[in-house]
Amino acid sequence: MSEPLAGTDAGDTPPPALPAALTALVLCQVGLHACTQGVRLAAPLQALDGGQGPAAVGLLMALFGLLPAVLALPAGRMADRHGYHRPARIAGALSLLGTGIAALGGHYAALCAAAALCGAGSGFGMIAVQRSAGRMARSRAERLRIFSWVAMAPAVAGLLGPMLAGVLIDHAGFRSAFAALALLPAAMLLLAQAVPRDTGRLQAVDAGPGPARPRPAWELLRAAPFRRLLLVNWLVATSWDVFGFALPILGHERGLSAVAIGSVLAAYAAASMAVRLLIPLLAHRLSPRWVMGGALALVAAVFGVFPLLGGVTGMALAAAVLGLALGAVQPAILSSVHDVAPPERQGEALAVRSMTVHFSMAAMPLAFGALGTSLGAAPLFWLMALATGAGAWQARGVRPAPADPVSFNQESER
Repeated sequence: MSEPLAGTDAGDTPPPALPAALTALVLCQVGLHACTQGVRLAAPLQALDGGQGPAAVGLLMALFGLLPAVLALPAGRMADRHGYHRPARIAGALSLLGTGIAALGGHYAALCAAAALCGAGSGFGMIAVQRSAGRMARSRAERLRIFSWVAMAPAVAGLLGPMLAGVLIDHAGFRSAFAALALLPAAMLLLAQAVPRDTGRLQAVDAGPGPARPRPAWELLRAAPFRRLLLVNWLVATSWDVFGFALPILGHERGLSAVAIGSVLAAYAAASMAVRLLIPLLAHRLSPRWVMGGALALVAAVFGVFPLLGGVTGMALAAAVLGLALGAVQPAILSSVHDVAPPERQGEALAVRSMTVHFSMAAMPLAFGALGTSLGAAPLFWLMALATGAGAWQARGVRPAPADPVSFNQESER
């Protein structure tokens, strides 16, 4: 049974329905993320339609992750100081500006601006949502339950945004698609008014005694639990990328059709969504660090056997198990960020986590390409099996930090 957070009641009865504020937070993030995912489909297609080559499209796609990485720390610090609404307004404005630029001017520079601005809006809003949602929890079990709902936002948005963009591109053209995508951040700005004004804002008692002193975000890395959590987070993000990169190569080597490879990916996606619906029912029985350790051990086992599977059915079943493991671990990671970081620096901790993910997204495909070219797909799976197996052991060391920031700093040096 999960223990309560400091200053809360021990009871943790699951709520009969999602709180209205949490529902609004999740829907706001769906709007921002669906906008970005729609632009991720429309922008490169319009660039190719305008005669741009693969290198130009690669630069365009890289811009979706560049500004979120650069702006992550300012976003986290703003969420720490002001709660949800100020960073949410900036996030909505960035996405609205990006889609507006793309709708008004379809040339390559406008598409690059749209990619950078929409990526920044989604990343800015994500940090504000994650920090504010975590502060709604009264216990660690409830926090895990909340983050399982928050983790549904990217999955839903990943279906909604590209579908909306694709239909409108085919039937009304690129300009109409971008204009329709602009309605999503506009709706988010309206929906954000349903979130209470103090959501995510620290109470005065949380700030600790004495005047606030700005400290570098990298100071958080002095804490061993936070370093272990970043390692776990990096392994999870890399596992997603390895599977998406190596599966088509492995399928091509085995002579599988595009439909067969697509069905394996579909089994992975469906299992990932299903487990996030299941976690809220079981959160009061789960410990985040054991979820992370068990999930990474399961990922290691799947990666170890996956290259040995010959048929589509076996691959699809293994992909479903992988989806269950990786789908369960993200809510546990988000919940644990709030456990291992001081309350007044949780936004910064989420920002550091976001930066590592976005930089990994930019760098790791280059490494995968080099290794895949020289070694083939199977060694990529086996290397990740070894890495995630080691990560499963490290996840056991992700323990809550002391509530007092001074104690946190002393503990981090041990």
